Amino acid sequence: MPSFIADHPMLCALALIFIDIAVWRLISAELANWKLAARLAIFAVFSAVLFNDGMNPMQLAPYADNTALHLAATALQIGWWLFAARTLTVLLGAVMMQRVGHTGRLLQDLMGAVIFLIAIIAAMAYVLDLPVKGVLATSGAVAIIVGLALQSTLSDVFSGIVLNTTKPYQLDDWISIDGTEGRVTDIDWRATRLQTSQGSMAVIPNSLAAKAKIINFSRPADMFGLAVSLQVSPHARPQIVIEALERAMQGCRPLLAKPAPSVAFKTSASGGVEYEISGFVPAMALKREVRNQLYDLAFRHLQAAGVGVLSATESGAPPAMSAARALLERSSIFSTLRQEEKDTFSQNMTLHTYRVGEVILPSGEVSDHLFIVESGVVSVMLTKGGHKFEAGRMGPGEVIGEAGILSDEAALADFCAKTFCTLYRIEKAYLKPCLDARHDISEAMKALLDFRQHAAQALTEEAPVVPVKKGFLQWLRKRGL
Repeated sequence: MPSFIADHPMLCALALIFIDIAVWRLISAELANWKLAARLAIFAVFSAVLFNDGMNPMQLAPYADNTALHLAATALQIGWWLFAARTLTVLLGAVMMQRVGHTGRLLQDLMGAVIFLIAIIAAMAYVLDLPVKGVLATSGAVAIIVGLALQSTLSDVFSGIVLNTTKPYQLDDWISIDGTEGRVTDIDWRATRLQTSQGSMAVIPNSLAAKAKIINFSRPADMFGLAVSLQVSPHARPQIVIEALERAMQGCRPLLAKPAPSVAFKTSASGGVEYEISGFVPAMALKREVRNQLYDLAFRHLQAAGVGVLSATESGAPPAMSAARALLERSSIFSTLRQEEKDTFSQNMTLHTYRVGEVILPSGEVSDHLFIVESGVVSVMLTKGGHKFEAGRMGPGEVIGEAGILSDEAALADFCAKTFCTLYRIEKAYLKPCLDARHDISEAMKALLDFRQHAAQALTEEAPVVPVKKGFLQWLRKRGL
């Protein structure tokens, strides 16, 4: 083999170029380190073949007396410069990818262009022996003219380099640029593309993004802030309002415990007092859902505390009625009762209180009464694999114990007081005849029972074990082949 290389150096050099192209195309992108090592090895062998035969890329091509060989040697020496530029570009790209990630792609492309430009000028100077000074002078004049003509475009390009280097945002980050909010889908040499919450595409020029105020909602990672503002009666005691809103926060499970959510007084006017609940969720996609849920919980807990949420035209004077009667008005199941039926119901409801951690209804017990949560947060605990976990939280207006009332079935979960709770209790002996007479309420309660049973089954069933495939093909896939 060494003798063949010595006898046919040009043929071997050409073969190495084709081998490099084939290896680069055939090796999987998952084996990037192997691809880089193969390219470096091939370039080293290619250089050794050229230098060994006297084809020094720093000098004019040999074989001046043989036109065909001289042209072939010239082409191979120029190819060496381009091969070297490509190898150096790939090597720098691999190093930069580890440090700046995919967002540094624009900077890598620009560096690659500069390296290839230097390689072309070097090939012209050393291999072709052309007057490079004149070429550089002409190129400088052309560059000035082009730079003035493309001033705006070049501003975007260099702003893109700054953004890729400083990295105020990355792909898939949720950001706001001058009030335009969306998820970053692409960062190229000219602009940053955002997908807004309405599904549209916003294109922000890099020069504008570099000068604008940028808010990155994805930093720190897995933490997205949200806020809900409510206006209440100016006659409501602030401590009562704050305690009700704190219970609403505890009833909202998606809110992160750290940093802890908080309630703050914002403004006060003759028409009402504004409070703000702020917290964090682990994913941007949850913000809208959690804001809606948090507002609903705040509304219910404020009502349970005797405080109404005001609109711009409402007054703060609620209608006078008993707490039990007001609870029936707020309950989604019993709100369809006629006024006289609600009055009778409220007279047959007894108030019970539970401290934090007390069990309201244990799992496995057949309840002979129905609870309606008046205030506080109730934690629903299920068991899976011998371990208990929190499956949900309940708030004002929700009912407990419908399984025992409707079908004499045991409760599937433990219902415990997460905060201090007050609940109204209705005995089965009184409630059952009412359900038989009012089929709409009975059907609503059955639908609620079916939903809870299916949810409990879905949360507690064991995931099927997926068999692990074994064999020669699986062995190849694991190795990226």
